[in-house]
Amino acid sequence: MPRHTQKHRTFRRRTAWCWDIEVPQPGPTGEVHRQVIVDGTYFNGWCVLIAHNGAHVIGWQWCDKESKAAWGALFKRFPAPDVVVTDGGTGLRAALDQKWRRTRIQRCYFHIRAAVIRHTTLNPRLEAGKEILGLTRQLMTVQDLDAAAAWMGAYASWEAKWESFLKQRTYAKKGVERPSWAKPNQNWWYTHIRLRRVQGLYRQLIRDKSLFTFLDERYLEDQQRTVERATSRLEGGPNSAIKHLLRHHRGMPDHHARKAVDWLLNSLTEHPHDPWTLVQQQQREAARQTQQEPVEEEPIRPKTYGTSAIAEEGLWARKGWAGRG
Repeated sequence: MPRHTQKHRTFRRRTAWCWDIEVPQPGPTGEVHRQVIVDGTYFNGWCVLIAHNGAHVIGWQWCDKESKAAWGALFKRFPAPDVVVTDGGTGLRAALDQKWRRTRIQRCYFHIRAAVIRHTTLNPRLEAGKEILGLTRQLMTVQDLDAAAAWMGAYASWEAKWESFLKQRTYAKKGVERPSWAKPNQNWWYTHIRLRRVQGLYRQLIRDKSLFTFLDERYLEDQQRTVERATSRLEGGPNSAIKHLLRHHRGMPDHHARKAVDWLLNSLTEHPHDPWTLVQQQQREAARQTQQEPVEEEPIRPKTYGTSAIAEEGLWARKGWAGRG
């Protein structure tokens, strides 16, 4: 067995006890945060839901997928904040209604844009699609209440202009291709279903008043806004760090991958736990025993043969007459 393989196995054996240390969540402080940014990130069939206050990770929850129960388990750990910034994950709204009823919602602008582009593409063929994509781009530039009011007026004009167009139907008959999403017994379907989905998205955001929460005057301090309009601090911070960690440590078992993510998130909290203070007595004993194990010395053996020719073997390069005649 190669020497470096022995060293790696010895190291893994001696540090195996480290993987059994439990990483606790941040302790409850009772602080009511102005905003909590939430998002879920997936890997290896697992999902970790993370809560971030704009400066630090304040908690996380493991689950197999985003659901009302998983979000509810995360939300119950801290008091309801003033605003939650979210991409609108599955089950999140139901959990908010149950745990944080008075918390206002700010939907992430970049996820709104991504959802619209998913339906319209970046180069819509229809004029209605081009206009709503243009309105979405304008939404990304809104920075004050006047611009928000102007955008709302422009969107209302778009709906009025294309109202009859968006209601057009296609009827099932011979020679008409049935879309994959239409049910087998469906006699008709909306012709411009993708644009209707964009319309439905914006109607929901307007109905929930979750488009311009970050502009509320109550969330101003020293002329600086205290509520984000996107989940970028979470996406570019903890989520990005998790992906970087797992990308550079491929092949870890699920248990080790989850433990590594726990330690990473712990390091991103305001007051990270010192790992050694979490070590239990039996783990301290295991650490001492492994430190006292005799070091495996490399056995004495002849030097490994090289590839160069040596005189003793009669293999050096020869020149001159060699019995040719």
